[in-house]
Amino acid sequence: MTMHLCGPALTTTGKRKGKTKFRNADEARKARELDASWKQLKTSWGVEAETRRRSKALKAEPLTYTLSAPPGRETQHVKSRDTGHTGAVRTADIPQYTGTKIKGIGTMHKSNAVPIFTDDEARDIASMRR
Repeated sequence: MTMHLCGPALTTTGKRKGKTKFRNADEARKARELDASWKQLKTSWGVEAETRRRSKALKAEPLTYTLSAPPGRETQHVKSRDTGHTGAVRTADIPQYTGTKIKGIGTMHKSNAVPIFTDDEARDIASMRR
């Protein structure tokens, strides 16, 4: 199996990034000089002192809240509605056909139930091709 067809879980190079490497010593020296000049510029503008002040300000005590209703709006208890009925609730009756118009139920196609009203409809459904 070739590596370009495999997922990232089968990498051979690893997932961790190593320390920054430079092609030669000259590039490393330039990077160190740039970093030092950047730190010097930040201190000259007072950026580091400002970030220290901000970090101290963020370490404030956490706020605590108490939930309460305005005066006069406290509800101690809400009474239930009294309908006058006591005991268990009666369940609804299961609906059943009590008429005389439907003679039966036929199967038109696979499991498709069809009501049959006349004898002719019953014969037609029975003689249909399956």
